Amino acid sequence: MQANLYALGAIALWASLASLGVSLTHVPPFLLTGIALIIGSVPAWPFVLRDPSQWRIPARTLALGVYGLFAYHFLLFIALRHAPPVEANLVNYLWPLFIVVLAPVVLPGVALRLPHVLAALLGFVGAAIAIAGGRELSGTLAWGYLPALAAAFIWATYSLLTKRVAAFPTTAIGLFGLVSGVLSLLCHVALEPAVSLQARDWALLAVLGLGPLGASFFLWDKALKLGDARHIGILSYITPLASTALLLVVSGRPFSWAIAVATAMIISAAVMGMRAR
Repeated sequence: MQANLYALGAIALWASLASLGVSLTHVPPFLLTGIALIIGSVPAWPFVLRDPSQWRIPARTLALGVYGLFAYHFLLFIALRHAPPVEANLVNYLWPLFIVVLAPVVLPGVALRLPHVLAALLGFVGAAIAIAGGRELSGTLAWGYLPALAAAFIWATYSLLTKRVAAFPTTAIGLFGLVSGVLSLLCHVALEPAVSLQARDWALLAVLGLGPLGASFFLWDKALKLGDARHIGILSYITPLASTALLLVVSGRPFSWAIAVATAMIISAAVMGMRAR
């Protein structure tokens, strides 16, 4: 239960990620990723100042953290710019399904049973209805779907591989974000044009960094350390539902029957997956 509560906290913060990302599409993606990740690392600083050893981790673990935080968010922000955001979100939210089906491949001693498969598929269909329901698909295959798919794979494998590396304190997530943010800003200087950010941009970046690109990572790490990756992956199907609902509110679009159906399917999938042994 404690692991599920941590996961739900991360999910609640991630619900705003797509809306914030769409609101900041005018900010170059490397700059956006870099600033937000550095801000997101700030909550770990007081703990590290008291005990610097919490950031003394193996290079392999740090590389995994950069792989997860930097690569995932950069690809996601690229996808939101070069494909219809709602449909790109759908592709990105394959990551809970990837977590469930890849767990027995990546983690020793983890078996994938039929209830997990059925719950994962039910949750994915619910996510698809929540995101695409009531919306006319564009009918074109934008290249932005490819980085969205890559982002989904990266976040799923990062989440699972944190259980394969040597144990590290949750405060090390702050180091992952800081290094990833600095790397992203260096890429911005080398590859992107300079831009001037307005006060509103900084406010949105602060919210993005402290929430879906900050506190959520610490909560997610605690959830993975304490819980079953298969159960958490299925529970994560709540994320596209909440994210889509927020996008509807922000855009002023009305709620539809699809959201109600998706709610029932996603909750059913989460319950089915968490009860499976």
